[in-house]
Amino acid sequence: MSRKIAGFLVALAAFMVFEWVNLGFNLADGHPTGFYVVHGILIAVNILLAVVLAVIGWRGLRSRRAGLS
Repeated sequence: MSRKIAGFLVALAAFMVFEWVNLGFNLADGHPTGFYVVHGILIAVNILLAVVLAVIGWRGLRSRRAGLS
């Protein structure tokens, strides 16, 4: 994996965490419970995906620095 792609994955993961946490805090009151359940699941899945992307990107950056790739 190139250094650019690894850096992009780390940056994308950081953006995803920021975006979805911000959405979670900005959900307005007054919606039915199902609305919050669905958005809570979306937020959790996307945060998990961001963590996976960050780990892949971080490993890519570390392997390039060590000269393993």
